[in-house]
Amino acid sequence: MAEVTARARVRAPAKINLTLHITGKRDDGYHLLDSLVVFADVGDRLEYTVGGPLSLSITGPEAGGLEAGPSNLVLRAASLAEADGGRFKLEKNLPVSSGIGGGSADAAAAVRVLLAMGASGGAQAAAVDPAARFLPLGADVPVCLDCRPVRMQGIGEILTPMPDLPGLHAVLINPRVALATPVVFRELQRAENAPMPATLPDFEGRRHLVSWLRDQRNDLQEAALSLVPAIGDVLAALEGAQGCLLARMSGSGATCFGLFDHAASAKTAAARISDRHPHWWVTPTQLGDMQALSQPRISRSG
Repeated sequence: MAEVTARARVRAPAKINLTLHITGKRDDGYHLLDSLVVFADVGDRLEYTVGGPLSLSITGPEAGGLEAGPSNLVLRAASLAEADGGRFKLEKNLPVSSGIGGGSADAAAAVRVLLAMGASGGAQAAAVDPAARFLPLGADVPVCLDCRPVRMQGIGEILTPMPDLPGLHAVLINPRVALATPVVFRELQRAENAPMPATLPDFEGRRHLVSWLRDQRNDLQEAALSLVPAIGDVLAALEGAQGCLLARMSGSGATCFGLFDHAASAKTAAARISDRHPHWWVTPTQLGDMQALSQPRISRSG
């Protein structure tokens, strides 16, 4: 009888910080934050095949320079999840160190796959308390496990779902400059900033949400700009695009997003900006709840 091969494929959507308020710093050096997070319909892809020693290979347009060794977040997540072997193959589509949670999204995707395949020795603990279990991998890993809109607070472990948040049309741009999060935080001039309002509005639609976002901030944007002036060029390109309602940096940068009223406007803006800046990473996208998109697809053959 032929041996049955079990395989799962899963998407790792990009994480976008629509807001990022830095509200304090703990004695252990971790920064406190208050952030409205959504997910994009673009991202990396991960494949997992049962059997053999735990391993990782990396392909894709953004794979260059990314290590597939034990320090990779996919393998570190698998180790924390007590995976009993298996082969991972990562298709890297998101720029590395770009402020949209690429590595964290990949780690979270690995956890989702292992849980779905029953290949995690710590499956029950991971499902019950994902923040405590996987937060050591990075502040963005817990939020990337579910890929749904949330308000993220504390050091990334306090997650409040925002199920009624309107979806958004957007353009994402990275100027092809990697920017490490710790470096940006070191440039932050002030760590004690105002949080978002204690109670967020019941948004009546896309325009209401965008109008509210204009009064919010990304407190890392100024620090990132001082390190990578090209972020200013990206923001200017988005702000100058027809139909752009708001342009802001995501996370610690250098990726920025522009919000648009219509998908067609976002696609047109992305095409025009890409023509003018062919060396930039530019993509139109939808922002919102990507829970369904991020569910593992399991197949068996043999």
